[in-house]
Amino acid sequence: MSDLIGEDQLYYRKGLGLKGEVADELSTAYHSDLVDRVVEAGFELRERDLTIRLAREFGNCYGVDRAVQYAYEARRRFPERRIFLTGELIHNPHVNREMLAMGIGFLTGRYAEDVSFDELRPEDVVLLPAFGAPTAVMRRLKETGCVLVDTTCGSVLLVWKTVERFSREGFTAIIHGKYYHEETRATASRAMESPGGAYLVVRDLDETALVTDFIRHGGDAAALAERFRQATSPGFDFTRHLTRVGVANQTTMLMRETEAVAEEFRRAMVERYGPDHLDEHVRTLDTICSATQERQDAVEELLRDPPHLMIVLGGYNTNNLARICERVCPTFHIDDPKCVEGPDRIRHKPLGAEDEVETRGWLPEGPVEIGLTSGASTPNNKTGQTIERLLACRGIAVPA
Repeated sequence: MSDLIGEDQLYYRKGLGLKGEVADELSTAYHSDLVDRVVEAGFELRERDLTIRLAREFGNCYGVDRAVQYAYEARRRFPERRIFLTGELIHNPHVNREMLAMGIGFLTGRYAEDVSFDELRPEDVVLLPAFGAPTAVMRRLKETGCVLVDTTCGSVLLVWKTVERFSREGFTAIIHGKYYHEETRATASRAMESPGGAYLVVRDLDETALVTDFIRHGGDAAALAERFRQATSPGFDFTRHLTRVGVANQTTMLMRETEAVAEEFRRAMVERYGPDHLDEHVRTLDTICSATQERQDAVEELLRDPPHLMIVLGGYNTNNLARICERVCPTFHIDDPKCVEGPDRIRHKPLGAEDEVETRGWLPEGPVEIGLTSGASTPNNKTGQTIERLLACRGIAVPA
């Protein structure tokens, strides 16, 4: 990262020293006493015929809390300056709207207004989001010389270092993720920092199979190039760049799927080159975020005794918790507590759907158990508001 930052550029990577000064603001904006009480009661709330079971790991991870804290510190440290985010701070509409309310603008994405990178000035403050930023963006900011506040998650930095090492040692980076995701774009850019570096992004096991079949047997490279044209580095050569690969991932992917992707590449290389040469042709390292894994493990533990239904709270572009839950029981993925509109109506996004849908009659009559979890970019106050709305569906007041 150091070579992407100007020597005289003011750069904050470990906060701005104002954690204590913004603590009360953060607590007021994002804390939930109700959630605290549910946790203290064994992650379960029973009121009349309604039981709400909360996963034992849920909500904001350390990296998200840190990113939000740094944004508040930046606003406090530079009250008179223009402050911008390169993109969404985290994938949570509530938090990003809070940034706008604090006078923090967005340079790209759906929250962007009328200021672009070209209009930045050296005195402006720019926050790098928890997902990080591509190297091209970093170089652009270096040229501008503006103040940088880096909130990039440590788990993401670990993946970058892994991909950079793959590239230096002549291995193509195979990234298990979504090619359009901010984190994956930033990670892929690190694969290009060494001469001859290359990357390919695979979304799932189906896409993995297309690639590993080519490794085993060859085939129509032009067709693959068209299939992955948005998910490969410029000039990617399926014949040349798949002889030596290193597997990494977008940190929010399902651990078991990433492991399966890596195993498929290992098998393909064994079949192509023989087991004695495996280490020469494939490398795999565990780069799953610990917070992501903890939330996935916690929801699987909850599902060992399945509730009647699951509510998954979190941005619609982060749906892996919903994928786990849907295998076991009816699941409703919502991005805001207001999606729980009443006992007969809920707005949610089914897996694979493009848009949010409305389902009626979602809450069964009689005694019911609802499992609840929230993604790593979801503040506790939103989890608390969801519990309140579930209680209201049964006409139950929030317990004191």
